[in-house]
Amino acid sequence: MNAELRLQVLFYRTAVGNEPVREWLKALPVEDRKIIGDDLKTAQYGWPLGMPLIRKLETGLWEVRSRLQDRIARVVFTVEGDTMVLLHGFIKKSQRTPLQDLQLARQRLQSLHEE
Repeated sequence: MNAELRLQVLFYRTAVGNEPVREWLKALPVEDRKIIGDDLKTAQYGWPLGMPLIRKLETGLWEVRSRLQDRIARVVFTVEGDTMVLLHGFIKKSQRTPLQDLQLARQRLQSLHEE
């Protein structure tokens, strides 16, 4: 890839050192991980991007929209300087982003700013 790397990627880390998005990705089938990884890499090299790959959810929160074989995945992230922080990942089961997934991403974003 000749494009210039625009963003570093970091996994959000909890106070006890867990990385929920990394753990979620590891639990997915290999094919799904590859699709999501490719989409994250596209975001890294092409930032700032818009639809259909990236959608702004609200101030400070965006989602990477990945189409898997038979379902849809989302990775919610924030950008701090030149770093993309992956806050939350989930398999989407409805048209709207579930409120609990959005609230979890908001909580993780808030805890980033408290450090």
